[in-house]
Amino acid sequence: MRRSLHLKLMLVMVLLIVSLMVVVGVFLMNSVTRYYIDDFYEQIAAAFGQDNVDFVRNLQNAADGETDGTAMVEEVLHAYEGVLGVDGRNRNYYVLDGGTGRYLAGSSPEPEGGLTITPNITTALLGRPGFDSSAAADYMDAAIPITRGGEDYIVYILDNRETAQALNSEMFTLIIEALVLGLIISVLLSFLLSKTMVAPLQRLNDAIEDVAEGDFSRELEVTSSDEIGQLTESFNAMAGQLEATIAAVENERNKLDTLFLHMADGVVAFDREERVIHFNPAAAELLGREFAAGDSYESLFGDLFPFDQVEGAASHLAAERTVDGRYLELLLAPFARANQGGVLVLIHDVTAQRAAEQTRKDFVANVSHELRTPLTNITSYAETLADGVGDLPPEMERRFLGVILNESDRMIHILQDLLTLSRFDSGRSELRLTRFPFGQAVDDTYQAIRLEARNHAHELILELPPDLPEVIADRERVVQVMMNILSNSIKYTPNGGRIVISAGQEGDKVWMQVDDNGIGIPEADREHIFERFYRVDKARSRQSGGTGLGLSIAREIMLQHEGALYLVDKEGPGLAVRMELPVGGPRRPERHEEC
Repeated sequence: MRRSLHLKLMLVMVLLIVSLMVVVGVFLMNSVTRYYIDDFYEQIAAAFGQDNVDFVRNLQNAADGETDGTAMVEEVLHAYEGVLGVDGRNRNYYVLDGGTGRYLAGSSPEPEGGLTITPNITTALLGRPGFDSSAAADYMDAAIPITRGGEDYIVYILDNRETAQALNSEMFTLIIEALVLGLIISVLLSFLLSKTMVAPLQRLNDAIEDVAEGDFSRELEVTSSDEIGQLTESFNAMAGQLEATIAAVENERNKLDTLFLHMADGVVAFDREERVIHFNPAAAELLGREFAAGDSYESLFGDLFPFDQVEGAASHLAAERTVDGRYLELLLAPFARANQGGVLVLIHDVTAQRAAEQTRKDFVANVSHELRTPLTNITSYAETLADGVGDLPPEMERRFLGVILNESDRMIHILQDLLTLSRFDSGRSELRLTRFPFGQAVDDTYQAIRLEARNHAHELILELPPDLPEVIADRERVVQVMMNILSNSIKYTPNGGRIVISAGQEGDKVWMQVDDNGIGIPEADREHIFERFYRVDKARSRQSGGTGLGLSIAREIMLQHEGALYLVDKEGPGLAVRMELPVGGPRRPERHEEC
């Protein structure tokens, strides 16, 4: 840029000086030539004009004399050499024969080869003065006919222009010297001018290159208030705005990149040649494969829809696929931007939704089944009582009414459990937090369950350390969990079994564990034991009055306390269930009461 602009400015200045000097030189040289021509003819015209009648009369008298007319005319011309400007070197006069134009006499000898008959001489031969001039000719001449009764003569004045040519030559030399000096000055001035103009432009260009490379920290100093200064200010403002804009775009791109990389849904993009151009880790994980350079739409999703069909779709196409036991919902849509385009595939894992949907279906089926059984019994016994009013023995009526009451209590218990779970799910179940001794709660539960354990001939053992701390929890809910664990252990342990209740503290948590030698739970059912309405042996559960909701409610209570309820691996028959509670209570704010 610098060399180019420097060179342009220097060439402009040089061309300007050269053009100016050429124009001035041509004008001056033409003016000098024209001046000499005009001066010559003015001088000749004055000599032969009205202001100098004596000179013309003398010439006429000399031509009319009886003696040699040529000599007389020459004598008169010699006397008026100063008036005519004749110097005998550059300008001479000649006396020519008025009829033939032949040389008769003159201030200098006749030139070799004779005088050239010029247009002015021809005009004089015709009897008229010849004063025509030509700037292109290398001479100036004038021819005046002299006629007075005797012989006819022509007075011919010839100037070879050597004076004008010498002056033009000197002037040309001066012009060349001025041109050389002007060129030197123009080069210096153009250098200084270009430096003054190019320096800020070069700084601006360097700053632009820095901006192009991503460096926006450079701010140019504004050194003038002219157009370059305004350009510098505009550049500084533009660079600041560009930096802010690029930072915002970069921030948004980082957000999109982070979202693209860490989003749970998979995304795969194909160009119009059906080649993979983008994919995120979630897509590879959901499809259960690693993407390679040769992957194409046909190899990945060609079994769903043809590529042309997806690319020409108005909105999107939906499909499903099962991969490694997971249900995948696929949305295939075209995208286009400028000259680019292709197909975008969004992969959504709907396994959890399908499982939740199936759980809801199972839940409705279980609730319907659980409520249908007592309702059927109530309806059957009530219809029997209604049909046999007055005919049934009192003992049978009392027994039927007892069944109806028991089944009603069973329905109420199921509905209460469902209402409790519904409150937990909706977050409307508040804990009434109090501070109480955890060991005392374990002992109270042990004392409350002893009679039922004795009725089943169980050996009930309590291992309770004396220094268990106080805890912040909902005592009623915690005891409910303890009772549920112990009741299940008593129900599902054959008569004469052994049940051990132990408790302790680990760090900032307290725990209680119930270990029995009952029927236990098969390995395949252990992961489902806390699901709602799940029962290992449905027939025995109904016989024992179970609904399959007790452990689900117990676990929800522990989760509300930010504790845990889980099965503990053990050797031998039976089951070990452990509950844990944080000593300081749940971290989320709850209503807190002191007792």
